[in-house]
Amino acid sequence: MAASTHPPAVLQDRFGRRISYLRISVTDRCDLRCSYCLPKGHTGFEEPQNWLRFDEISRVVAAFARLGAGRVRLTGGEPLLRRGLATLAAQLSALPGVDELSLSTNATQLHKHAVSLRAAGVQRINVSLDSLDRACSASITGRDSLASVMSGLEAAKAAGFAPIKINMVLLRGVNEQEVPQMAQFCFEHGFILRLIETMPMGATGRSSPALELGPLREALVARFGLRPLAAELGGGPARYWSTPDGRSTIGFISPISQHFCATCNRVRLSVDGTLYLCLGQEERFELRPLLRAGIDDAGLESAIRAAIELKPERHEFNEAPQKIVRFMSQTGG
Repeated sequence: MAASTHPPAVLQDRFGRRISYLRISVTDRCDLRCSYCLPKGHTGFEEPQNWLRFDEISRVVAAFARLGAGRVRLTGGEPLLRRGLATLAAQLSALPGVDELSLSTNATQLHKHAVSLRAAGVQRINVSLDSLDRACSASITGRDSLASVMSGLEAAKAAGFAPIKINMVLLRGVNEQEVPQMAQFCFEHGFILRLIETMPMGATGRSSPALELGPLREALVARFGLRPLAAELGGGPARYWSTPDGRSTIGFISPISQHFCATCNRVRLSVDGTLYLCLGQEERFELRPLLRAGIDDAGLESAIRAAIELKPERHEFNEAPQKIVRFMSQTGG
C-alpha cells in the first residue's frame, strides 16, 4: 500500500505555538492537603456525576491524538484515587497517535498500582516529594505520608518506570535548605530532580512563601559542577542541568521568575470536562456538554480547534497574582 500523502495533523494556536501535550485531571480529590495546592478543610469537590467517564476521556484523547497532540499525562488531584485508573490507562495507550502516556502522583498509593499501571502502558512517572524530613513533609502535606511515598518509589523502580522524576516545590524558609540533600538522594537512586517555583493560584498559592530559583540554581551549579543540557527531557518547561559525568540531572521550572509562555505546548482537561487553556488565565472551553449531547468525531475536533484559539499569549501571575481564584487541584496539576 502506498504511503499516505497527507501531512500529519498539527494543532496550533493563534500565536504559532504547536499544542502537542494534553494533561488530564481524572479527579480533583486528593489524600493530601499540600499547603500550596489545596486548602485544609476544603469540601467543594466536583460531584461524581459531572466527572468525565472513561469512554468520554478516551474520545477526547483520541481527537487530540488525531490532531497531532499525542503526549498525554494523567493528573489530579491524586489520580490514583480514581477507581480503575489502570483500565483507563490501557484504553488511552492503545489509541492511535498516542505517543506517550505518563502520570503525576503523590505516590502514597503507588505501591499498590505500579505494576498494573506499567502493564497498562504508562511509561513515565512524576512524583511530588517536597521534603525528606518526616516532620517537614507532614507540615507541607498535612499528613505523615513519607513512608508510603518511599514505598511507592521503590515499587515504581521495581516495575520498570524510567525515568522517574521527583517534583520538589520550593517554599522559602520551609524546605529550601533540603535541596542539596534531595539532590543527593535523587542522584543515588537514579531519579531526576525537578525544582519548582510556587504559582499564586487561589488563596493557598498566594499565601505560600515563594522562592525564586535563580540564586538556588547558581548555588547548585557551584556545589555539584552542573552543566546545562541542550536537550529537553520530556517536552515540558524544565531547563535541565547535569553533573559532569552526565549520570545525574536537575531540572528547574520557573514559571514566575523566568516564564516559558512563548513555548507553551499544553492544555489541561479538568475532571468535569473543562479545557483550561492557561494556568494563569480564565480562558476555558466546556467539552462535557458537547460529549453528552452526542457530538460526532468531526464536531469534537472542530470544538478542540476552537478551544485552542482561546489560548492566551501568557499568564499574568506577576501583574495580577489575585486573578486566579481556583486552586491548582481544580485545574489539574
